[in-house]
Amino acid sequence: MMGASSTATRSLSSSTKPSVCGIFRSNSLVRLNCSSFNANQCCLFPLRRPGVSLYQASPDPIAHPAVQEQHELHSFLQILPCDLRDNLLNEPKRSQLLEVILDLGRLPEARYLDELGGQYLGSTMVSQKELEYTQNAVGDFGEDNRAGIEGTLHRISAIRSRKGMIVGLTCRFGRAVNGQIDMVYDLLQYGKSILFVGRPGVGKTTVIREIACVLSDEFRKRVVIVDTSNEIGGDGNIPHAAIGGARRIQVPELSLQYKVMIEAVENHMPEVIIVDEIGTKAEAHACRSIAERGVMLIGTAHGIQLDNIIKNPALSDLIGGVETVTLGDAEAKDRNCRKSTLERRALPTFDFVVEMRERNYWVTHQTQKSVDLLLRGKAPQVEIRKRDKKSKVVIERSTSYEACDT
Repeated sequence: MMGASSTATRSLSSSTKPSVCGIFRSNSLVRLNCSSFNANQCCLFPLRRPGVSLYQASPDPIAHPAVQEQHELHSFLQILPCDLRDNLLNEPKRSQLLEVILDLGRLPEARYLDELGGQYLGSTMVSQKELEYTQNAVGDFGEDNRAGIEGTLHRISAIRSRKGMIVGLTCRFGRAVNGQIDMVYDLLQYGKSILFVGRPGVGKTTVIREIACVLSDEFRKRVVIVDTSNEIGGDGNIPHAAIGGARRIQVPELSLQYKVMIEAVENHMPEVIIVDEIGTKAEAHACRSIAERGVMLIGTAHGIQLDNIIKNPALSDLIGGVETVTLGDAEAKDRNCRKSTLERRALPTFDFVVEMRERNYWVTHQTQKSVDLLLRGKAPQVEIRKRDKKSKVVIERSTSYEACDT
């Protein structure tokens, strides 16, 4: 446990927030461990050699990642009571900070990346005044009970009582992480739509944020982000530098996301649309409409495996939809199945589905082939993308889906 404050009431002082500067990305080659590849051999997803990144160092010295991280941390600490700031500043693991939990009548808690459980930040229970202080420092919450800190990627989510009073806060530390895109860099070169599926906290938003930056700055595409809760481009009217040259459209209400998606295509002529947390049938239909207009889609959805999307009535349209068909006697015999069976209804909206099982362990599907085989009770061939002990990306191709880690 961290050192606790000796006083019963924490200091609620505040200081001026710093400005947030641009992000730096080195001018380096995206590295893939292709020792197992032979370019002349047949491959499930043929790889092209990644090009050199066009990112250049910002002339502003504050744009260095280490300095940027300090600015992000300082902005985050300003919304917390003073003694919690001190405890976090003295914490050696602060660079791995994931979130701070403030629940009324409970001890404040910090959680860190790749670590089970949390760590108490003091021995004094969180008071209503402290929650109000953080609430006032953050500002108004949207209808989704989320708020942000202008110019940063931090997200603060509220838990309310039945009477609407805030009784808990989840203060998520948002950071722009570079380097994850090399797991799928080769797929981006095909210009095909990609859906990332994973549980909360596995890094889906982080990945599509970097994809937005690379597609706009390196591939020189017209990229528009539909940013429902300002998680991709950060809070405030000026988007965070981590999205590069991509444009960002904010969504006034969660229920209007599907309308804003269509508006983005009709008004701004994007080559790429990026949308986070697709979760309703209306949003799935909007995705299909966008794909049919020839626009590349990059999206995320909650789930663990492709099968979760197939069985989700609201999202199954993303992989082509599922319907029950009746086969003739001869065809049922040839397939060795019952006459009444499930089949894909249409072409998938997304050409590739990437299951983000863990931060460094992804399973890649060619959607059409995988869905058809899964509906017939067979295991498709997939690619496993992971990092070795030296953090280089290794792609295991033509792997049976049954052999993937669960």
